[in-house]
Amino acid sequence: MPRFAANLSMMYTEHDFLDRFAAASADGFTAVEYLFPYAYDAAELRHRLDAHGLRQVLFNAPPGAWESGERGMAALPGREAEVRSGITRALEYAAALDCPRLHVMAGLVPPDATPKELAGHRGTYLANLAWAAERAAAVGVDILIEPINGRDMPGYFLSGQAAAHAVVREVGAPNLKVQLDLYHCQIVEGDLTTTLRRDLPTGRVGHLQIAGVPDRHEPDRGELDVSHLFGVVDDLGFDGWIGCEYIPRAGTSEGLGWLNDYRGDNA
Repeated sequence: MPRFAANLSMMYTEHDFLDRFAAASADGFTAVEYLFPYAYDAAELRHRLDAHGLRQVLFNAPPGAWESGERGMAALPGREAEVRSGITRALEYAAALDCPRLHVMAGLVPPDATPKELAGHRGTYLANLAWAAERAAAVGVDILIEPINGRDMPGYFLSGQAAAHAVVREVGAPNLKVQLDLYHCQIVEGDLTTTLRRDLPTGRVGHLQIAGVPDRHEPDRGELDVSHLFGVVDDLGFDGWIGCEYIPRAGTSEGLGWLNDYRGDNA
């Protein structure tokens, strides 16, 4: 049966961030993910996890100047020193939080980038990911890359599943994996059942995420048949986590009917 992690960057925003751990636990979650831990002391985050019986399953490496619109640096030539410093800092947090996965964002590229420039971005991306994967492997952490749709994040370097898997194969590190967000995948290419059946058995998918399409609310709102998709994931024996990275429509706990129904059906 799929395991679900609450995304504390999007869910429970009716609470202060540090109080979201308790709220997630009260609703029956046993794991959490979020974008970034760096505004908080790792010891305080560890305390919140332990106090509420939660596991930290994912967070992101530093993305550059997020408030100014940057969305990662790993595919940006000239930013290698910042990428490596950020990975080092992220792995320190991962060790403190016993977090086994770290998402490294690629960054935005200009819409008029030439083929030669795009090749430079890709070469930088491969080199940075190889470096990150080697450092992460030494402490038992997986590095993840995520294709993101261009509607929500115009210009993001990585948008397709095939491109992501090609990067993973080319780098060749066993701890470099794909973060398959079914929301982004549906918007970019659809055909989610086939994608799951094709890619999960490869072992290259390290984490799943879900949200309703097109509005990124609860997974059961919109065009996805999530009960079918969860059944596919279950049938394929995926033993990782599904991050609930969605924006509740009107209160997080009030919108968890989809999860309570799923739990009830599989009790």
